[in-house]
Amino acid sequence: MKYNIIGRKVNLRDNFKERVYKKLGKFEKIFSEDAEAAVTVTLERNRQTVEVTIRDNGMMYRAESTALEMNDALDAVVDILGGQIRKNKAKLSKKMKSDSLERYFAEEPTGYDDIALDEEDYKVVRTKNVPIKPLTIEEAILQMNMIGHQFFMFRNASTNDINVVYKRKNGTYGLLEPEN
Repeated sequence: MKYNIIGRKVNLRDNFKERVYKKLGKFEKIFSEDAEAAVTVTLERNRQTVEVTIRDNGMMYRAESTALEMNDALDAVVDILGGQIRKNKAKLSKKMKSDSLERYFAEEPTGYDDIALDEEDYKVVRTKNVPIKPLTIEEAILQMNMIGHQFFMFRNASTNDINVVYKRKNGTYGLLEPEN
């Protein structure tokens, strides 16, 4: 796995980077050698946020946690990622190294009794057909806010691509664009 560790508004010490390699290293047997892990640590108002994004074989795994200490936030992020992988074990086995996935679960204590480990398919309980009309990004955000949703799909007037705007946890907005 390739690592990219970035500190925003904070200098990262070598012992923290070593801790990242150790903590995320337990996932290396699950992911391919081409997997990329991006770790971003941000300091804001004496709180440290650790965000980890792992990309592998077209799949993306992401977790974020905020704590007073960056080591505590890192521990929480690793737990969240492990929980996501455990929860979706059956579906992920098709995409990941399945024998490594089985060994990971055999070696790791679960500690996730509160997470339902069902192997049912995801159920779509509602399908909506929406008209897609060309809008600017600002118009799409306005429309999203007017209908009270957390996301809104639209055709970008400047690129003519289908995009999605969404509201982030911190109140800012994000934009999803297709890769070309």
